[in-house]
Amino acid sequence: MEGHAERTKALQSLSDDELLRGLARCIGESRRVEAELVAHLAELDERRLYARRAFPSLFAYCTGALHLSEHEAYLRIAVARASRRQPLLLAMLADGRLHLSGAAELVPLLASLDSAEQEALLGRATHRSKREIEVLARSVAPRPDAASRIRKLPQRAPSSPALVAAPPGAATSLGDGSGAAIGIGAPAASGESATSFGAALRDEAHDRSPEAARRRVTVAPLAPSRHLVQFTASDELRAKLERLKALRPGAGLAELIDQAVTEKLERLEARRFGLSRKPRKGARRAPSTEPSPSRHIPAAVRRAVYARDGGRCRFVDETGRRCPATGSLQFDHGRVPWARGGEHTVENLRLLCPAHNALEAERDYGKAAIDRHRHHNRFSPALGPPRPHSTP
Repeated sequence: MEGHAERTKALQSLSDDELLRGLARCIGESRRVEAELVAHLAELDERRLYARRAFPSLFAYCTGALHLSEHEAYLRIAVARASRRQPLLLAMLADGRLHLSGAAELVPLLASLDSAEQEALLGRATHRSKREIEVLARSVAPRPDAASRIRKLPQRAPSSPALVAAPPGAATSLGDGSGAAIGIGAPAASGESATSFGAALRDEAHDRSPEAARRRVTVAPLAPSRHLVQFTASDELRAKLERLKALRPGAGLAELIDQAVTEKLERLEARRFGLSRKPRKGARRAPSTEPSPSRHIPAAVRRAVYARDGGRCRFVDETGRRCPATGSLQFDHGRVPWARGGEHTVENLRLLCPAHNALEAERDYGKAAIDRHRHHNRFSPALGPPRPHSTP
């Protein structure tokens, strides 16, 4: 405990730049150690040393003697065995071009490719997320479309929802018996959008409540532009889907849901960003020395700001890297904060994600002032949270 307290105190004494450099150094060392660990496993497997320690397999040795989890053991063994045939895997793990989960995703494909094709595939996987590598893998080995189907889930105890893994194309059962499992072979606009969507949805996996089980969604790529989407629906939603199918005979379930989501998305984007198929004409507000009388931003201004920023957070760090966030965007008064008389003009507004909106607010007003504001709102329910497009 004393050693941990000393390390914590030492970290707290570091400057921001020192902390970032230290973290980068730790990541580099971790990657090198990971590559060395995988290389050791490959050699241990080649010599079958696990048998000399009374283990029937390398997997049993990893879980029983090294106390790795089943998932950790599987990933490392898969990559270790593939690295005997393609040493480039170890080099990419060591320098951070490829992470362990991404390498394991590519292992089944490498066996069917020649050396040049393997190197080309690994090159395309450089610095990709796991979801992006899954899409890349499906571009090499596409999977068939999943059949649209609805079925009743088996009854489960409400306190222990379970996730049953199933191969691509099969239905996944998830929930507490209160609804139906719906599987859809759904197209996505692009690999990037599907990746962001899937990552956001998987954040709910840590919540084990029955309500979370009904909300949970699984997204798996079948090919670069096709994705399997599975979720749990209530009896009410199933009935609505059946009514919708009756009104559109011959339409597939994925097509119906795509149309419904598109219509809902258009309404929400029109409300939040002023986007519309036929926008009303509106001029930008002229600059004024008087504070804006209302927090409401005219639709024409919101629409222009959204188009200029490309529907993406506009924050750029000191290295020139722009934030990639496209979800939960908020309008921020960048040049002159609203509370200091900033106008609702295109020139004064920008899109920011919640994290960077909060960061800019701390820069404008100071961290102590923002902390007081958050504390006050937390204990004053009547006030509610600050408007998404305003600075506290």
